[in-house]
Amino acid sequence: MSELHIPGATPARGPTAMQVARDKEDVLVGDEIVRHRLASRVIHWTVAVFFLTALFTGMPVWSPVFGWMANLFGGLSVCRWLHAWLGVAFVAAFLVMFVAWLRDMTFDKYDRRFNVFEYMKFSDKEDPDVGKYNAGQKFFFWAAGLGALAFLLSIAFFVAIVGHIYLSTAAEPGTFRSMTRGTVTKSWARLHHPRWYKEVVGDGKDR
Repeated sequence: MSELHIPGATPARGPTAMQVARDKEDVLVGDEIVRHRLASRVIHWTVAVFFLTALFTGMPVWSPVFGWMANLFGGLSVCRWLHAWLGVAFVAAFLVMFVAWLRDMTFDKYDRRFNVFEYMKFSDKEDPDVGKYNAGQKFFFWAAGLGALAFLLSIAFFVAIVGHIYLSTAAEPGTFRSMTRGTVTKSWARLHHPRWYKEVVGDGKDR
């Protein structure tokens, strides 16, 4: 993996990182690295939407405490019907994502050193052998897979989703853009996923 070069084009006229992110990933474009191509981002947000809507239609069915949520979808009877189909849609969408990301989410020898407590300190130093996804992200992927297969949309999983959202926004600025623009900055990649950064840029040095 290396910087994307367009034959006969000057840097100023070359494609932007967002344009490249439509169909490529793990490539360097100027000062940005394309982390997620468009297809990956669409799959991610489709799974997220189906999960959240299945959750919010299921909560008023599960307990009267959340009965007010039923009004958002047209009533409790609608929620009962909609929740089942949204659950099926979530599992189907997740299976697509599972197949697409399976290779990247395989644990390797470097993941053994991952320390969730050190990670939660949000320091400016991380294991230099962290690849495109760290052990925590891989663990979440497999946990979500088990949840999808077991069709368990529980409160505990909702808490995990909240944590996932927090870690991808406020806790680590620059992460959310990888699922919107499809790109991250080189400095972000070098800090949070050093090994992946080196694999993409080659020698790990700025160009």
